[in-house]
Amino acid sequence: MARRTDARSSATQRELLVTSLRKEPLLYLMLFPPLVYFAMFRYWPMYGVTYAFRNYSIFTGEAPWVGLAVFRRLVSLPGFWVAFRNNVIISFGGFVFGFPVPIILSLLINELVHIRFKKFVQTTVLLPSFISWVIIGGLVYTLLSPSSGVVAAILRGVGYEGRIPNLLVSTDHFRKVIIVSYVWRAGGFATIIYLAAIASIDYELYDAAVIDGAGRWAQAWRITLPSIRPVIIILLIFRVGALMDAGFEQIFAMYNPLVYEVSEILDTYVYKVGLIQRNYSLATAAGLFQSLIGLVLVVVTNWIAQKVEPGSGIV
Repeated sequence: MARRTDARSSATQRELLVTSLRKEPLLYLMLFPPLVYFAMFRYWPMYGVTYAFRNYSIFTGEAPWVGLAVFRRLVSLPGFWVAFRNNVIISFGGFVFGFPVPIILSLLINELVHIRFKKFVQTTVLLPSFISWVIIGGLVYTLLSPSSGVVAAILRGVGYEGRIPNLLVSTDHFRKVIIVSYVWRAGGFATIIYLAAIASIDYELYDAAVIDGAGRWAQAWRITLPSIRPVIIILLIFRVGALMDAGFEQIFAMYNPLVYEVSEILDTYVYKVGLIQRNYSLATAAGLFQSLIGLVLVVVTNWIAQKVEPGSGIV
């Protein structure tokens, strides 16, 4: 009886899928390019993970299984731990300062009354998300160059005659530049997501709060934030999952030999070891190590989210 029920359920699901395909073929056609992308660039490369457990030689093409020997060699290299430390510092800094910013921006933008000005602010906040890191790297250099930068020109214009440091070659300040530029670029997209969540809140809740004498701050704290909490938790899980991703494009576009000590991250380490030194096994092991930490962070964060607020996780 159970098998018959399962067979009927499967047949019904197939019929629904066929009917949906006939009704909305263009929608399913739009899914085809991203499916091909994920198949080619996400799932197919997973076969290369096996090289983390092999001693691959580019000269002979041989790749004998060596178990965890590649990982033992990896953790014995001081350069790996330097990259790991920088990765954690930069990622954690971007998380601490970058995650609350979109929430605050969405609350502030939601308070704007003038429609055109509100749309202008939304566009201004979102625009940096569409600018490549190469262009942003040039903008940062234009702003911070001690000889021809905008900041230097402003300081000299107001009468400052002291030495203007070059933040892009300073080991004390380069990470700060990276974190600030990351927050500026990445904050806009999450802000739009929070604004969409705020727009779905029943406005009668605000009317009732006004009748009860609640001010704008009380409305935001008692109504807006609790209403968008599920969205905040989901984005938090995604952000924690990407905590080990310190941003290869950003670092690669902005770092230089003078700040390698504080800017070398796992992604750039994998790039140098794998593509420049041609040590594919070692680079694969480093990348797998990074991915496993991200997986553990996602699972733990999702478990905590389910405990704090049931049904708010991603699974």
